[in-house]
Amino acid sequence: MDTKDSLVGAPVERIEDLRLLRGRGQFVDDLHQEGMLHAAILRSPIAHGRIRLIDVKAALVMPGIHGVFTAADIAQSSTGSVPKIPLRLSPLPELVPFEQPVLAEKKVRYVGEPIALVVADSLALAEDALDLIEVDIETLPAVANRRASGNDDVLLFEEHGTNHAITYTARKGDAASVKAPYERREKFSVQRHSAVCMEPRGLLAVWDGQRTKLTVSGAAKVPFVTRRALAQRLDLPDECVDMVEVDVGGGFGVRGEFYPEDYLIPFVARKLNRPIKWTEDRRENLLASNHSREADCEIEIACDTDGTILALRGHVYVDAGAYIRTSGSTPARNVAQFLSGPYRIPNIHVESALLLTNKMPIGTYRGPGRFEADFFRERLFDMAAKDLGIDPVEFRRRNLVSKEEMPYEIATITPLEKREKFDSGDYRITLDRCLAEIGWQEKARLQGQLIGGRYHGLGVGCFIEGGAAGPRENARIEVEPDGSILVYVGSSNLGQGLETVCVQIAADALQVPMDRIRLFHGSTTYMKEGFGSFHSRSVVMGGSAILAAANELKQSVRKAAASRLGCAATDVVIGQGLSASFCGKSLALAQLAADGGLSAEGTFENHHHTYSYGAAAAHVAVDARTGQVEVLEYVTVEDVGRIINPLTANGQAIGAVVQGLGGTLLEHLVYDEDGQFLTASLADYLMPTAPDFPNIKAITLEDFPSPTNPLGAKGLGEGGIVPVGGVVSNAVAAALSSLDVTPRELPLSPMKVWQLIEDAR
Repeated sequence: MDTKDSLVGAPVERIEDLRLLRGRGQFVDDLHQEGMLHAAILRSPIAHGRIRLIDVKAALVMPGIHGVFTAADIAQSSTGSVPKIPLRLSPLPELVPFEQPVLAEKKVRYVGEPIALVVADSLALAEDALDLIEVDIETLPAVANRRASGNDDVLLFEEHGTNHAITYTARKGDAASVKAPYERREKFSVQRHSAVCMEPRGLLAVWDGQRTKLTVSGAAKVPFVTRRALAQRLDLPDECVDMVEVDVGGGFGVRGEFYPEDYLIPFVARKLNRPIKWTEDRRENLLASNHSREADCEIEIACDTDGTILALRGHVYVDAGAYIRTSGSTPARNVAQFLSGPYRIPNIHVESALLLTNKMPIGTYRGPGRFEADFFRERLFDMAAKDLGIDPVEFRRRNLVSKEEMPYEIATITPLEKREKFDSGDYRITLDRCLAEIGWQEKARLQGQLIGGRYHGLGVGCFIEGGAAGPRENARIEVEPDGSILVYVGSSNLGQGLETVCVQIAADALQVPMDRIRLFHGSTTYMKEGFGSFHSRSVVMGGSAILAAANELKQSVRKAAASRLGCAATDVVIGQGLSASFCGKSLALAQLAADGGLSAEGTFENHHHTYSYGAAAAHVAVDARTGQVEVLEYVTVEDVGRIINPLTANGQAIGAVVQGLGGTLLEHLVYDEDGQFLTASLADYLMPTAPDFPNIKAITLEDFPSPTNPLGAKGLGEGGIVPVGGVVSNAVAAALSSLDVTPRELPLSPMKVWQLIEDAR
């Protein structure tokens, strides 16, 4: 297609929305099977204790109950032990001792840990049976925060001798030796919170003994990894397990990891030879889906008198919860490596410790570690700029990595010795555009002003977003006899608009209309190998694999046409609609595909991450009488390389900002000193609603395409959330500057802001 007719870059409305808006979506809880049973899980009411007794006799004899399973029932005969949840990202041997058994065996280590599973004719019966299970747990002292954990007075794993799982170190230059005219050390903390997806997790497992086939519906994010982990633990070949992806009501890094239920439900389906369904309720969702974000730090900045940053050093402490699961080490690794953000800092030494506590284990949540790092860094930058008498915008501009320095190497993280380079960009462009869009110069006069009973303030921050995790992604394209095209890709759809952008990429590459293409994604039934959707990789990796398959298909079309037209394949001209012509003779795609067999596969391999980048600014008003913070305006500008679809890009950015505002101002997963969970409903766990943040502007640029992939695209799903905590906190600090209020902790809930004001007075 001509560039002016290109579908890539066009604001195409999401093709999946019409189905969903008409109520024709199919989520896992919509699925039913003849003879289906329902599962419910008994979860520990105690944060830390030794299991002395689990008596299931009364539950077993209850009418309608088909089975009650404890750790003893699922222990593997070959090892005598209960299967454990595997590490997916950075599976270091140091972390293996802290893996979680799928059912508590000898100890419970957090409130909500699964200790038994009931299968019944109905969910109501299964839940009734849970009440009949007698459990005797010897209560042990609980470790409810990372400071108590670090003392090692109470150990979650006595045999390991410490609650300290691992320490990551980010190094560049020699930060320890830097002595600077200006130095400032500060402490900051981010509260525990996470994604609360619109659709809770659920599974439907069906065992077919005659075919030795286990089919599990409800897969998301990384179905192939989950299949491999499940098959290994069930002692089955991978090909005997199918993970099926239906519609998914949100993922954000939390949904789709391997949880205890991902083993338990398939195991019981096979054991009973009956379809088994499980869907978590909202309490379970808050209690038992991965938490994230909880971290605190003590960090120091060293600068010259003109504001040039010479060094960044310090310590970060991440509360891991009771076990290290799947991607649980990622926040600690990222917060250290990306604490420097998009800034030129020649000397870095940051240690990040992962510590165990008697809480729900953590995982990844949109921008893992980066949200925390940006809050820490951007607050510290504003403090340093104020001390040095430098405008906070100018302080940042002086220290941003320049276009001429690209590719720019950041700190190396160990263990794993992971080196990273920013790929391309001019970071000052997004900062200047952001300031212009919010009207920074005009509004600067409002800083700290009391207007209508509220203090006004502006805050700014810059950020980077890593994406495109490898090692590869795969795609396959098939042509139907009628000329329609089927595209299969290993990427997963989590509600991010994958179907639309992948069809746009395929239609553009093949020069066919979008309505002639159908996309199939995620499920292990479609591809031999796939890697899924995480780390903002779907478009870069999956889209590039589709491009590779499209190029191979064109070669197949040329070969098929050459044999009919009596010419060499190199002489065949491919036209619109994948028509093929030579010397005035032409063949339509349907003619070439009439005999079948017209297909191609493509793989895109890449070990270089992409780095989107941007700036964000906020204008807030704070009521000092109540502590209420109102976000009057929020602007984010991000360069994401080549934009496939401006509409979906804008939606991703705004959605991410809203999640960030929720985490900055509202959301908090709270435990008491005994490890009891206190926010078990949406009445206690506050989330943003539509009227809360009405004035958000997101601008996406494509000035600097990535040089690491043929699309030139970069990840964009996480960037919007990354800077929010730092930006809004800086705006609140500016608003309350006359009261000498200095936010160092999130969330900035009305109660906490009011307390800051009272303490300052």
